[in-house]
Amino acid sequence: MKLTSLDAPGYEKVVYAEDEASGLKSIIAVHSTKLGPAAGGCRMFAYPDIEAAKTDALRLARGMTYKNAAASLPLGGGKSVIIADPHKDKTPELMQAFGRFVESFDGMYTTAEDVGISVEDIEEAAKFTSYAAGLTKGEYASGDPSPVTARGVYLSCMAALKHAFGHDRIEGKTVALQGLGHVGMYLAGHLHEAGASLVVTDIDAHAVAQARQKFSARSVAPDDIHDVDADIFAPCAMGAILNANTIPRLKAKLVCGAANNQLADDAAGEALLEKGIVYAPDYVVNGGGIINVSAEILKITDQKWVDQKVEQLAVTTDKILTKAKALNASPHKVADQFVDEILAQ
Repeated sequence: MKLTSLDAPGYEKVVYAEDEASGLKSIIAVHSTKLGPAAGGCRMFAYPDIEAAKTDALRLARGMTYKNAAASLPLGGGKSVIIADPHKDKTPELMQAFGRFVESFDGMYTTAEDVGISVEDIEEAAKFTSYAAGLTKGEYASGDPSPVTARGVYLSCMAALKHAFGHDRIEGKTVALQGLGHVGMYLAGHLHEAGASLVVTDIDAHAVAQARQKFSARSVAPDDIHDVDADIFAPCAMGAILNANTIPRLKAKLVCGAANNQLADDAAGEALLEKGIVYAPDYVVNGGGIINVSAEILKITDQKWVDQKVEQLAVTTDKILTKAKALNASPHKVADQFVDEILAQ
């Protein structure tokens, strides 16, 4: 396996790995270990080139620093990406090679599942590294983090409702939900059970059909989700979905979803504020998964510890939105300031 250090100012360690035997092409980015060893999932995606993969890895790694700090976890921020099509290129040998790549960081970074990667994939990697979490077997195994992520997003959405609508009742509200992957489908279940009407989209036709059947959801084409006449927009797919093209099309009063790096840039956060749309900062509301995984990393078996941490995400969301309103500031900037103060200490 050939390892190449990549230049990334402001990051502690970024490495590109290429393994000819398995076909692995992967990047691990460690943004910060100020609060503890870096932790963050692995994403598999058919990036067009290494530079695009690096850009995503860096954004995601920094996001994990902020996510872990916002959730009051003694963990730093890191992320890994694999340049491959998860539907065509994934093999046990590739994931095992990835495990060897993770092991080369010697505990500086712990991986888990993310977009395009399943718990079973991580268990293949775990055959060759001690630094993989979200497993189904073992004394501290925490299992699939997706349901816990979805619960944290749902609870945070409930907390954000009063800032957008003046009350915390979601019954009768319409939610435009983008992405029906591991987390999106669980979130759809929470919203449906609470009485919300769902309009969904995904590039996976089977997932869309499942949501229509289980949750009486209406479906639209992927690009049409931004035009839906909805009260809440819940992005649960890829990042940078809130941008100069999509924000003018949104009719929702609240954005709260599970996707990472939802804002394309700072201007997107300001645009939401100017349009009167309440934005629940993504890395705050979607911290449930890493909380669940962190219990495994930290060898904590008390489920109450996880539950309390997840419930606290909604409290933090409420505090940030309250302060943002008082300052007439974008919630993402208030959230960043909140975390920067934690990191400075």
